[in-house]
Amino acid sequence: MLKNRDLLGLEYLDAEEIKLILDTAESFKEVGTRQVKKVPALRGVTVVNFFHEPSTRTRTSFELAAKRLSADVVSFTSGASSLKKGETLVDTAQNIEAMSIDMVVIRHSCAGAPAMLARALKASVINAGDGVHEHPTQGLLDMFTIREKKGKLKGLKVTFIGDITHSRVARSNIWGMRKMGMEVAVAGPATLIPPRIEEMGVKVYHDVDQALKDADVAYILRIQLERQQGGLFPSIREYASIYGINNRTLQRAKPGIMVMHPGPMNRGIEISSGVADGPSAVILDQVTNGVAVRMAVLYLLAQRRGKLEDETEEGGNKVKRPAASKRRTK
Repeated sequence: MLKNRDLLGLEYLDAEEIKLILDTAESFKEVGTRQVKKVPALRGVTVVNFFHEPSTRTRTSFELAAKRLSADVVSFTSGASSLKKGETLVDTAQNIEAMSIDMVVIRHSCAGAPAMLARALKASVINAGDGVHEHPTQGLLDMFTIREKKGKLKGLKVTFIGDITHSRVARSNIWGMRKMGMEVAVAGPATLIPPRIEEMGVKVYHDVDQALKDADVAYILRIQLERQQGGLFPSIREYASIYGINNRTLQRAKPGIMVMHPGPMNRGIEISSGVADGPSAVILDQVTNGVAVRMAVLYLLAQRRGKLEDETEEGGNKVKRPAASKRRTK
């Protein structure tokens, strides 16, 4: 069982909790292959998707995950809420909680927003990305995908290439992967590498070929064009020529290297279409696995809250049914 009722970041999970989530996701992945893609595990549980930044994959993935577990789902954005009228984030969330909800999935541009809500709410809070801090379910689905394809995590080397400074994906993955016994390196222009990142247990490269020489996974990060007005590198063309990953780059890398990307991709900048659509890429597998991982997170947090009680057989599958609402304080 998870130790906390919220998922705020992989910094706060231990290796056993990460393994529990990955193992649970493995059992849920089969649900997506059924003709009827639904189990009654979270019937009676209400999940709110509260997104303050644009999202396609994460928001849709959480919605599908909740619905496949038979939870009730409500989704809205800040532009369609009372935040537009000046209401605070906490007041908005507490008003929603007053309608007897159980979980809030939040994405926010400010680092620490999910933690602030977790302190104010009795509902479980799941961080779907907060500023440049963390994106824990992305890190979990990435590790799930690597374990699925490579058969293990411990001992593998992953190199993150690109804008490390602004990447909450890299930060969550570094926390999680180091705890699972993986070797992590980062590569990119010096202006896009955070100072003292070596203190997180990672190795820093500025030469892509060196960074990929013995890497099992090349994890390519999106160049966040909206953050490049500060002149962090001379030009997009120059970045693409030095740090962009194409088939020539992979030919110089370790044989059998796997390519990942969290999306959305800037084709022709950080990644070529030949690589993105090639046999080394598992980018769409990451998207598929995101649903199973988020199902596991929702299920385990519901279990932690005491929302799962009676085990029953339905359609030949053993499932957990949620108990009647029993709200727990911290």
